[in-house]
Amino acid sequence: MPEPSAHDAAARRRQRIRAWRAAHPHPLAILDDDPTGSQSVHSVEVVTVLERDELAAAFREPASVAFLLTNTRGLPESRAAELTEAVARDLLELDPLTEFVSRSDSTLRGHVLAEIEAIGARRRAATGAGFDAVLLAPAFFEAGRFTQDDVHYATLAGVPAPVGETEFAKDATFGYRSSNLRDFLAEKSGGRIDATDVLSISLETIRRGGPDAVRDLLLGAPSGSFIVVNGTEYSDFETVVLGVQAAVDAGRTFLFRTGPSFVRALAGIEPRAPLGADAIGHLAGGTGHGLVVVGSHVSQTSRQVAAARERGGLHEVELSVPRVVAGDRAYLRERADAVRAALADRDVLLFTSRELVTGADAGTSLDIAVAVSAAVSGVVADALAARPAWVVAKGGITSHDVAVHGLGIRRARVLGQMLPGQVSVFEPLAAREGAVGIPFVVFAGNVGDDETLADVVQTLHSAQLVAR
Repeated sequence: MPEPSAHDAAARRRQRIRAWRAAHPHPLAILDDDPTGSQSVHSVEVVTVLERDELAAAFREPASVAFLLTNTRGLPESRAAELTEAVARDLLELDPLTEFVSRSDSTLRGHVLAEIEAIGARRRAATGAGFDAVLLAPAFFEAGRFTQDDVHYATLAGVPAPVGETEFAKDATFGYRSSNLRDFLAEKSGGRIDATDVLSISLETIRRGGPDAVRDLLLGAPSGSFIVVNGTEYSDFETVVLGVQAAVDAGRTFLFRTGPSFVRALAGIEPRAPLGADAIGHLAGGTGHGLVVVGSHVSQTSRQVAAARERGGLHEVELSVPRVVAGDRAYLRERADAVRAALADRDVLLFTSRELVTGADAGTSLDIAVAVSAAVSGVVADALAARPAWVVAKGGITSHDVAVHGLGIRRARVLGQMLPGQVSVFEPLAAREGAVGIPFVVFAGNVGDDETLADVVQTLHSAQLVAR
């Protein structure tokens, strides 16, 4: 009998993972510190308002999988830990056997240990026991971010580089030096964790030993261990998940700190081709056209905005940041009226003025950012009266605020992505009138090439034609 193909073997692994989850019908809760974290999955729900009724709705079916947008990367560490623990408390009260993923950045930025410790503390309080081990798996394969020999890499311009040598490691808030994940944990702990005590699931263990070898390593790990998960492709992570499931059957409990890719493996989600106009068209509706909202000021976004403007077909409405900061309410009403009127005839690009405005210190700069975000969201909320057919939000913070404060999204379903691992499309399930059911496109600031925003708008415009 011929050996099964790699495709068949992968499908069988995922089927085994899903079968195990069906036999262990407890929630898989992904506490996501950034609104763009669902890039690798589809057919799962996203909760933006962390209230008990919305959590219960997201996990109403056995073995449900849902992303809970804590957005903690934008909070101080103490507040991030407090919010994480509060969400974990509510989830454990709904089901004390809830499985947790602390989802964060694939380039290692975020409140790594504070959020891990917050979930562990709440589980000990609720059940009398913490987790036997924490697995660290930050890979995001679609973006060229992977871990090999315990070193985490980010691919830049087609060339993999140790992540500690990239611009990501120089982040003003979450900077670090180490590319080796054992050293990274020691660095972030301030010496509380010794790098030599951190265990590792190597590629050799995964590929030569398979799930049984992974299970044996996990069963032999001292209580409270940190374990680095190596992986360069989804088959590695799926093998690890099968080993994890076997170790759980033997009585072990685990917490996961991961990038986007491990979540797909943990849930046994099948890959899905990028969404085109036909796949989105059944949702695109409304009597108007689409709305593109841009708040991100990273250079990549500004180039993408320029390309979209050059390609044409968009009515442009600029929001002057200085006038917003000055508190010019009449100006904001005029801008909102302009967006509503234009949506009757054509797609609209609403963007903040491209010159970055900052304050004299971090506090005043934050005040400016909050004011601008509130203004953008207010204009979007007003635009719902024109029944836009779809909405794109460009930038992580912009995506969150437009979703929650502009569209009033409390819960949504991830339909998939418009590019491999990038640009997720949400279907709002609980939201403001006019927003329920229309495609909401979450577009991170630093993804795609210069033409990607224009390409996304073109696809969405085509989806409107399909809908008609």
